[in-house]
Amino acid sequence: MQSKVPATLMDAQMFKRTLVRISHEILERNKGSENLAIVGIRCRGAYLAQRIAKLIKKIDGRQIPVGILDITLYRDDLTMIDYCPVVHSTEINFDLHNKKIILIDDVLFTGRTVRSALDEIIDLGRPENIQLAVLIDRGHRELPIRADYVGKNVPTAHNENIEVHVSEKDGMDEVVLGE
Repeated sequence: MQSKVPATLMDAQMFKRTLVRISHEILERNKGSENLAIVGIRCRGAYLAQRIAKLIKKIDGRQIPVGILDITLYRDDLTMIDYCPVVHSTEINFDLHNKKIILIDDVLFTGRTVRSALDEIIDLGRPENIQLAVLIDRGHRELPIRADYVGKNVPTAHNENIEVHVSEKDGMDEVVLGE
């Protein structure tokens, strides 16, 4: 059986426009940036979080706090992914109490990564609420989790794979669908 050539779902220009749209949606829903904080899930969610925070500052004029969450120790499949998983630090240098947290990830699939992130955030403080923004929602949920802000819905088969590339880590901005 021949494998399919990866299909580009989002090029750099569309990637940028999508982040701008998500930033505007966040500001509209929250009536501005007051009391907002952004937390990105390591790895690519953290880069997206930084970009969205910069866009919000450009649009609304307010610098909002940004944190990075490493969910490794909160995963329910920790023993399945690696015998000695690499754990990076969670970097949240602000009080989560009573903040409106915008949790950012690149791809929403089963919901398990987001569940892990929610557990960790709750362990760190008691936010007013937590909203979820994802660049790609590919369906196949195993948990009752949905995103408040979605860049693009991409229905996929289980054997397909979505790869998000960000310039900070991968040298380019794009989203590709492969097997």
